Amino acid sequence: MSHPGLPSVGPGEIPAGATLLDVREDDEWAAGHAPGAVHLPMSQITGRLDEIPEGPLAVVCKVGGRSAQVTMFLAQRGHEAVNVTGGMLAWEAEGRPMTTEGPGPARVV
Repeated sequence: MSHPGLPSVGPGEIPAGATLLDVREDDEWAAGHAPGAVHLPMSQITGRLDEIPEGPLAVVCKVGGRSAQVTMFLAQRGHEAVNVTGGMLAWEAEGRPMTTEGPGPARVV
């Protein structure tokens, strides 16, 4: 999902040193996520602003829509943030590492 004017990168273009911020819901996160990512569901962002990591952020969701909204929200508040285009579906399609919180192989749901 592309949003004109929004800083965006593909999964393989995440800037060095950026924290991957996964804004999917709990069940999506549990099924499969990137190792080392920080989980903060979009539905909880406004109430948990103090938990947003310092420094550059690469924001990811399943496809790129929710993460685009969060990227815009964070940028308006002075955070250095980029949207991960294609989200975790693109991450998985590129064969990037994933881990899970449950049984079975990691997957994007």
